[in-house]
Amino acid sequence: MDEQIKLIAERLKGLREVLELSAEEVVRDCNLPIEEYTQAESGEYDISVSMLQKIARRYGIALDALMFGEEPKMNSYFLTRAGQGVSIERTKAYKYQALAAGFMNRTADPFIVTVEPKPEETPIQFNSHDGQEFNLVLEGRMMLNINGKELILNEGDSLYFNSKLPHGMKALDGKVVRFLAVIM
Repeated sequence: MDEQIKLIAERLKGLREVLELSAEEVVRDCNLPIEEYTQAESGEYDISVSMLQKIARRYGIALDALMFGEEPKMNSYFLTRAGQGVSIERTKAYKYQALAAGFMNRTADPFIVTVEPKPEETPIQFNSHDGQEFNLVLEGRMMLNINGKELILNEGDSLYFNSKLPHGMKALDGKVVRFLAVIM
């Protein structure tokens, strides 16, 4: 996990340098807290997908380029076989498996997200990003907090929401939760 985060951090810094931007310009352009961005560039901080998506959209690059270091190449279709999506562990608790990593200019980013349970007292990490999000629980149960409203999602439940609202989730019952997340 730590090595993957460090590679993403290097790509973030490399993008900023190629675009000849200061960190202050990136945080202004993407509406990010300066502390969060500088920690992300350091490689010592859990980098949220929502932050990466904001940066990718703002500067017109593929989210995959930041997350995985590869540019998508397909424009007709992209097939992801079961269990074969490009994956990244953001933390020990979160694993993202990209389902459309090779498709160019896509308007949505689908992932299978696997979340390990944490101790009950662990605070939820909130994030927000432009657009909308769809979550479908494939396995387990999770609590999703959207703008202060706690919603329990069971296997088979789905939720579509405004992702500009602060949102965060956690696995319930001390078990892993897997869900399809489509970020648009």
